Amino acid sequence: MVDLILRGGTVYDGLGSAAFVGDVAISEGRIVPGDDIVGARRVIDVTGLAVAPGFVDAHAHSDLVPLMAEAQPFKLLQGVTTEVNGNCGFSYAPDASALEELTGAEVPDWTFADYLAAVEAAGPVNHVATLVGHSTLRGAVAGFAERLREGDLARMCDLAVAAFEAGACGLSSGLIYPPGSYAGIDELVALARVAHGYGVPYTTHMRDEGAGLAAALDEAVEIARRARVRLQVSHCKVAGRPNHGQAGMLLAKLHAARAGGVDVRGDQYPYLAGSTVLAALLPPSALAGGGVRDALATPEERARLRATAEAGGTGAGLWQDATPEGVLVTAHAEPSYAGRTLAAIAAGRDCWEVACDLIAADPAATMVVSLMAEEDVAEIMADPLIGIGSDNGLPTGLEHPRTWGCFPRFLGTYVRERRVVPWEEAVRKMTSATADQFALRGRGWLGPGAWADICVFDPDTVGHTGTYADPAVRPSGIVHVLLDGHVVVESGEFSGERRGRVLR
Repeated sequence: MVDLILRGGTVYDGLGSAAFVGDVAISEGRIVPGDDIVGARRVIDVTGLAVAPGFVDAHAHSDLVPLMAEAQPFKLLQGVTTEVNGNCGFSYAPDASALEELTGAEVPDWTFADYLAAVEAAGPVNHVATLVGHSTLRGAVAGFAERLREGDLARMCDLAVAAFEAGACGLSSGLIYPPGSYAGIDELVALARVAHGYGVPYTTHMRDEGAGLAAALDEAVEIARRARVRLQVSHCKVAGRPNHGQAGMLLAKLHAARAGGVDVRGDQYPYLAGSTVLAALLPPSALAGGGVRDALATPEERARLRATAEAGGTGAGLWQDATPEGVLVTAHAEPSYAGRTLAAIAAGRDCWEVACDLIAADPAATMVVSLMAEEDVAEIMADPLIGIGSDNGLPTGLEHPRTWGCFPRFLGTYVRERRVVPWEEAVRKMTSATADQFALRGRGWLGPGAWADICVFDPDTVGHTGTYADPAVRPSGIVHVLLDGHVVVESGEFSGERRGRVLR
């Protein structure tokens, strides 16, 4: 007798195989063969519904979510059973204190093992795996200094070893954000070689996603080639109106790298706007030394930064890729700014000066920023090397709607309505494509022996209607979600149980 049978659904195995109508049997947290079953303790009729592996979020920023007082099921309600955190070079260990001004979060002086233990003790709602961040390693050793001292890189490598020994699932970088942006390629190769020794990937928010996209891709591939690591290109995009139409170039470089022996994949969120700190509008040099307020304190320094920003190119920040009308402030120490565009806040004043004022007043202020073209998004999405990653923030306030609806939006808008990819391929992009990249063994596919992380959804209704002005809308069409065989979302409602695990 088995514990549970999901009966009569349309089964997608997560590997891209043709779907079939059948049963999925579960015992002791794993999927078991359906032959010769004599009975089940429970049967759930899922006729007419899709049965898929639980979705794996390739690019999450839920690092502190398990430590929130209340259980936060915002990912389970999207069908996500596993998140990969610690992206864009920012993990909350080891010793993230140097990054507190930029991130706005106060965290203990954790070792990586301490951090994972804290998450485990709190009890995550879904499974979590965590990357160690390059910016965090650099900040722990050298703060916001632009140049490393003798011995600093060796110390960073030692901290990386400790993180991988504790269970970090890879190394991440965020090369538009200081202090990571100050690193040269040799520094990144040295750390990626440590990752290679543990068989884990290097993930990167590249140095440029706009005018310098081609060079940034070449750098990422070169790091992976020299270090002999798997490469994950984070939130693949073409940013900035002057650069639109280069999706084909991005994909061609990924395919050429793969043909040349680099195991490269990417992830993407299904939106035309991104979300990050407002300070990302500035050149990274504005944060040298860790004092963005000081950098913006004088008219001369603001003018120097403006000249760099308006010149564009790598190291210029996002100013040239954005427009004041396309910058929506989502969080600020002055609450009246949230929900208003930079253009509206400026109200005819110089937008650069107003942006500098906002950042100086709150360096951790955040924005949603329109950057992409629909044609590029769809072309990138259709490519088999690209999986899905939400790039979510905390599930509070005026966050980007991807926080609450990335995966259902992908399925509803781009699969059912626009038919960018067929259902079998869509499920593969959300499951095995990411689980394989991060060596999440036994997850991301449905078959005997796999962990019973499962999402049951309605293909006819799955979707998300959240907007940038009203993002925290509950998704539709996610019916049941299982973690290790336990039903944690039933008929669209969260059970309240914290059944997630820390995956080391």
